[in-house]
Formats: sequence, C-alpha cells, structure tokens
Amino acid sequence: MTARSVRRTARITGLVAVAAAAAFSLAAVSAQAATSVSVSGVHVTAVSAAAAKKPAPERTQKLPDGSTAEIYKLGEQRYRAKIVSRGSVLATLDTNGHDAGLDANDMFIVLTLGGELHAWMGGGHQGPGTFKVAGGWTVKVTKFGELRYRAQVIGHDGVAATIETKDQHDVGLDANGVYIVLSNGGVLSAHE
Repeated sequence: MTARSVRRTARITGLVAVAAAAAFSLAAVSAQAATSVSVSGVHVTAVSAAAAKKPAPERTQKLPDGSTAEIYKLGEQRYRAKIVSRGSVLATLDTNGHDAGLDANDMFIVLTLGGELHAWMGGGHQGPGTFKVAGGWTVKVTKFGELRYRAQVIGHDGVAATIETKDQHDVGLDANGVYIVLSNGGVLSAHE
C-alpha cells in the first residue's frame, strides 16, 4: 500500500465517520421525523426509533358513527383494528384464533379472521332470552356470571356455534355472512 492510497483510505474513512456522526446528530435532534442529508457526497437518512417502530395500517375504514377503523395485519389470520376518533384510540379489537366483536355504544363491530371489518348501528336485544336474528338464525342468550353471557347460534341442524363473553370483553362471530356481537352486558345484535 502506497502513502497516497493510505491517505485516500484515511480520507474516505473520515468522510464516512463524519456522515455517520451527522446521521446520529440528526436522529437525536429530530425524534419525530425522517431526515435526509448529504455530507461530502454521502447520502444519509436518519429515522427516529419512534417513527421506525410505528407500523402503518393495512387499510382504514369509515364506521357508521363517523369514527375510523385502522386495520393492521399481524400475521396469518391475525388482525388488529383500532377504532379512532379525533386522533384518539377509543377501542382495539384483536383476532387471535377467533373473530372479534365489540358493542361500542350501540354501534356493533365484527373483525373476522380474514381481516374483514363489519359495523352497523342498532338492532340490539337485551339478554337473557331467545331471539330471531338476521340470516334466519335463532340465538339463545344465557347469563352465567357477573358480566358473563353465552350465546348459542342455532340453525336448522341445531347449535352451529357458541360464543361467550370473557374477562369483561365483548365477542363477535361471522356466522356464514351474518355478523353477530354479544356484549358483556348481555346485548346481542346481528347484521347481514
């Protein structure tokens, strides 16, 4: 290695170090945004840790009450929906091996394992009791504890599905294109 190539290598190493220092400095100064900079011909983009970790929703969907659902894909048959109004997250639904449901003050929401979100207003029945609902289903709601309800979805061949509220959480179900929500207060609603 000649003296000239050593100087050139040292100069390039110095420029890379300056660019890296500039990137770290920019990341520290701008904690909320991505920044691009060119230092001696080297282009560096600094992204804050907070901005890098915040995933973008797969899609958004307007809901009947004017709020928005931000739908995120978390994995195979695993979705999360954040219900957002005026910048605040009001509720979160997660599919984790089963459909998810929510009674949000008489707006009912079902998030399916496939990531579909269905929402509607009204149509609630206060359980316990037996109710005829959309799609020709009969649903028998029983109470079996404090904020604990069970709904048996009954078709022509008997009980097709059973859902239960758990840990004070509402539940939902896609019953062949009929969406059913059971709240932890025993309110049942279904929609096609």
